[in-house]
Amino acid sequence: MDEDAGESRGPRRRVGVALVMVLCGVLFATTARISGGESIRDESGDVVSVLTERGRTIEQLTDEVADKRAQIDELSAAGGDARVQERSTQVAEAVGLREVSGPALEITLTDAPAGTLGTMDDVEPDDLVVHQQDMESYINALWAGGAEAMMLQDQRVVAGSAFRCAGNTLLLEGRVYSPPFVITVIGPTEQMLAALDDTSGVQVYREWVDYVGLGEQIRTLEETTLPAFEGSLTLETAQAG
Repeated sequence: MDEDAGESRGPRRRVGVALVMVLCGVLFATTARISGGESIRDESGDVVSVLTERGRTIEQLTDEVADKRAQIDELSAAGGDARVQERSTQVAEAVGLREVSGPALEITLTDAPAGTLGTMDDVEPDDLVVHQQDMESYINALWAGGAEAMMLQDQRVVAGSAFRCAGNTLLLEGRVYSPPFVITVIGPTEQMLAALDDTSGVQVYREWVDYVGLGEQIRTLEETTLPAFEGSLTLETAQAG
């Protein structure tokens, strides 16, 4: 190899390798991290107002993140090392930085009708809502069933994604959503349906679907496209105890 040529490619190759290492680091974050298993309705309405305002700010910052990611892609493409570029693409797809298309399931979970509360003596208000642990059960079952890509509401779920709830809303990546809650997932649909059937948390939720009227609707989609993740990626460092 010509020494001068090797030196000229060195800085570019380091940029490409650095990009790959950053993306690989994301893979070691917990997939679809769920916060705490707390009730999906456990915060006050005042918090919702604060989060709504924060959501507006995050939407503005999302555009800036997209611009920065485009710059990284340009630097990677300029690296001149085909192996590094190929690895970067593979890792980006694995962590959700590329859109994905394929057969999918669309799962919609909804609260029970409010009128149910007055018709059943042994039913509490807490029994009529979708809880965070319910959504966690569905999401974990889908990953176990071979899910390749997932979207919650209108956002792509990636390694490090987390959701929690405040008042009557769902908080995901700083944005606030009201029910119904929709999970769209690409992967082997029959396997994912079987995984849902075999998951105890899903079975319990379905018992309450029959008992109080919680909502569960599952549609099979022949072909759908999930967008790339547009938020910021947070790397976590594991430390030995």
